[in-house]
Amino acid sequence: MSFSSVQFLFAFLPLAWAAYYLLPPRVRNAVLAVFSLVFVIWAGWRGTAILLAFTAFNWAAGLLIGRASRKRALLTAAVVCNLAALGFFKYAGFVTENINALLPGALPVLSVAMPLGISFYTFQGISYCVDTARGDIAPTRNPLRFFLYMAFFAHVSSGPILRWSDQQTALDPRAPGRRVDAARFCNGIQRFTLGLAKKALLADPLGSVYAAVNSAPAQTLPAPVLFAGATAFFFQLYYDFSGYSDMAVGLGEMFGLTMPENFDYPYLSRTVGEFWRRWHMTLGAWFRRHLYFPLGGSRCSLGRTCLNLFVVFLCTGIWHGAAWQYVAFGVWHGLLACAERLGLARRLEKLPGWVSHVYLVAAVWIGFVFFGANGLGQALAALRGMFTLQAGNPGMTFAAFVGPKEWLLFAAAVLFCGPLQAIFPRLRSWARDGRSPRPLTMALLAVLLFFSIVQVTAGNYQAFIYAQF
Repeated sequence: MSFSSVQFLFAFLPLAWAAYYLLPPRVRNAVLAVFSLVFVIWAGWRGTAILLAFTAFNWAAGLLIGRASRKRALLTAAVVCNLAALGFFKYAGFVTENINALLPGALPVLSVAMPLGISFYTFQGISYCVDTARGDIAPTRNPLRFFLYMAFFAHVSSGPILRWSDQQTALDPRAPGRRVDAARFCNGIQRFTLGLAKKALLADPLGSVYAAVNSAPAQTLPAPVLFAGATAFFFQLYYDFSGYSDMAVGLGEMFGLTMPENFDYPYLSRTVGEFWRRWHMTLGAWFRRHLYFPLGGSRCSLGRTCLNLFVVFLCTGIWHGAAWQYVAFGVWHGLLACAERLGLARRLEKLPGWVSHVYLVAAVWIGFVFFGANGLGQALAALRGMFTLQAGNPGMTFAAFVGPKEWLLFAAAVLFCGPLQAIFPRLRSWARDGRSPRPLTMALLAVLLFFSIVQVTAGNYQAFIYAQF
């Protein structure tokens, strides 16, 4: 069930509001747990059973680690079990397929459907166990609160990736921070509406442009069409995922559970390192805390620091999906991060700001060509076609893919992804200030909501891209 679906907007969410606010506060966690369970059941019973198993395992592991004298051994077992299960559901088919490509018939073909949100809640479970072993948190004895930490419907499918230390107080229904007044509820609606508008009015139409381009072999398309398709995906991915994150934050505010920010206008960045501090911020924080720092971070030699960076970005690429284009995506960003650490970043600082910004946009744009392609071969063919200015097949004209409507869409995508906020800095914070929307803001939100619902009810919405990860 997508946040931008008719079922969610007109049935699930109103019923959740009614049950949450009409029933006594002491049962509100139970209400959210029931609706979260319904949300994941909608995606399939099998995925629900797997989520419940992960939740029970990590809850029990936290209790055992908290009591144990030899915490490291139990923590290692818990982390290995989590990663092994994630590896089976996410990568078993990819591994067997590639082994069979080298050694035909060596292994039985595995086709394992990936459960909803497994990449996100697995990392949350690992974070919980690690923080328990370090003594940063005390393990909870309340399974209901732990289930909400793992599976609250606002974040279970695509994040943000949470830490128990940031959520444990709010998960107490009697805690002061759980109180939702009119200002907080209205602010939640504002964030949700902005996220829905990003998704319905920008991401999905851009996705249609990219789908049209991507439906044809890259070798048959002229370079301008390939460039338009890659640019459409470049913006689609941002508006799709940042829109989801806005909606998740808004839902959390409506129910008294604060979600961490996941985006900070990443396309305003000037280096790859800065980009990844602004894009999918909770994933970047997870990898820094649980992989980069344990490897030594930047507290070692320059060569070892570069190796640590490369390993982190390689793992980031692999985390996104079981396909070679995601490996290439991670390698590309890892090489750029290493180049910046070796001196490229210092050289960029000495150049005019627009030069470093163009570098960052070009670097990320190329990386997203790999990210969005149907396969590594398609990505390489698209890049080859663009850089060699291929003519393409007769009839594959630019006008057949991009018309006046698409030009307006691209202009809006460029404007709202950061430049407008850079020109008018107050726009960067107005949606996050926590105050009740003012009359003019309410009118704007009503217009955005109306046109977003028109798109949704017309059946033009698409699944969130990160739900597949």
